[in-house]
Formats: sequence, structure tokens, C-alpha cells
Amino acid sequence: MSDAQNKVQVTIEGRKLSLSNLDKPLYPHFTKGEVIDYYTRIAPVLLPHLRDRVATRLRFPEGVDGLRFFEKNAPRGTPEWVRTETVQTPGGRNESVEFVVIDDLATLVWCANLAALELHVPQWRIGRRTDLMVFDLDPGEPATFSACCEVGLLLRDVLAEDGLDAYPKNSGKKGLHLYVPVKDRQVDDTSAYAKRAAERLAKEHPKYVVSRMDKSLRGGKVFVDWSQNNPAKTTVAPYSLRAAPEPRVSTPLTWEEVEKGEPLPFTAEDVLVRVAEMGDLLAPLVQG
Repeated sequence: MSDAQNKVQVTIEGRKLSLSNLDKPLYPHFTKGEVIDYYTRIAPVLLPHLRDRVATRLRFPEGVDGLRFFEKNAPRGTPEWVRTETVQTPGGRNESVEFVVIDDLATLVWCANLAALELHVPQWRIGRRTDLMVFDLDPGEPATFSACCEVGLLLRDVLAEDGLDAYPKNSGKKGLHLYVPVKDRQVDDTSAYAKRAAERLAKEHPKYVVSRMDKSLRGGKVFVDWSQNNPAKTTVAPYSLRAAPEPRVSTPLTWEEVEKGEPLPFTAEDVLVRVAEMGDLLAPLVQG
């Protein structure tokens, strides 16, 4: 098939895109066309979590079993209608990066066509203060997702003592994420607060919680990673696909599901059905 025959021209929200290699498997049994279809259908709940946040894309040009690379800069050939923002990279070497900002469906589809399977964003919006705090609960073998759920419940209670609400989602792999919406003056320094909370849990439950990053300390414990609140760090966005043998999704959960402590490896199709029935469980993160 020639390159011309292998491309499809589409118009999305008035923007013209050329989509290519739609039959190419990006997962063993999930094509680029199906990736684009998923992101198109999930866009109403995904886009609010991406809007006004600089996006780091994890791209897989040859699929999940091939070459992968993180991309921060807007690549050569970025259409002029794609929003980009030049931002000084926090905590770095005084460098600036021209980031892509995924504010609309056309940009989301453009990214998916570039095999950007995973979408990662920081806890701050452009031109605003930090509005989110996140904890990444990562189990060290032989600890499992169930252990993450137990620690997540403990962390929820610690946060509640300070009047903070937490909302869970699975990482799409083996861990659990807790998101906390932060209003002005509610938490002065989210990174410092998150570190104190993690250290408190590790002190109170040393047999199965660790707050230090040394991998040698994580065996059989849950690492409460507070460092995701560093302005230079990103976390995989809600509803983003993850690189795995099947198209799993980082999926918002209910606290009732966390209390059950069962692994919940939702696929793209599972999540579309789930959102149709339950809506966006993380809607409180983007309200107001």
C-alpha cells in the first residue's frame, strides 16, 4: 500500500488532520485506529484533566514492544493550530521547553496519531498556582495492589484530618494514585506537605509502608511516592492509556472499590462502558 493510500484525511472541529497507518498494531491486539477511536470517545472526560497543563507524551512509534521515548518539546511539523507554551523547566538547568498543551479534541487525535499512548501532566496549570496534590502508591514485591489499597485508605484518613479530600485511581499498572484538589492557601507547599504525610505513615506503619526512595527498602512494602508534587514531575493523566500487553487505562475508582482491594485492570473498552454508567469520578478535581 502506498503512503497516499495509507493515509486518511479527516476534519475535527474545523482542523484538518492526516491520519496514517490506522491498521498498525500498537498493542498486540489493538491498532492505532483503535487507539485514536478510544481517545476520541473518552475525550469529554479526559480533556478537562489535560486542559492548561503542559503535556509530556510517551510515544511508541513501533508499538508497546518497540522503541519508546518521552517527548516534551513540540515536534518538528507541529501544526500551527496546536497550542504550545514555552515554559521554563522547574528545577532544571534554567532551560525552557516549548510544550504541547492538549486543550481540544483535534490536538488529542493529533497526539494519538503520533503514537503518543501515554499522556503525563504536572499538578499545576499554566499561569496558576498548584491546584492538585498527588500520591503514587507503588508496591514492592511481593506486596500487591491490595496492599496499596490498604495504605491508600490510611492515607485518606490522614488527609481528612486536615480537611483534605482524596480521590483514587489506579495507575493502569500495579499501583494506586490518590489525588487531592488544593484550593488557595489550603496547603502552602504541596511537596513538603506530601512528604510529611508519607513520612508519618511510614513511621506509624513501618512494617508495610516506606517513604524513602531507596529501592532496597521497598521489598514487601508500599512506597508512598510524594515526589510527584515537585513542579518538574508529571503523573500519568486520568483516562490515559498505559503501555502493557493490552490497552489498560489509568482509571478513576470509587472508595468502595479501593476498600475491596481487588486488582482492577480496566481496558479501554471497559473504561468507555464505565464512564457511560458512572461519569467522571474525578470531576471534583476540575470543578471551580
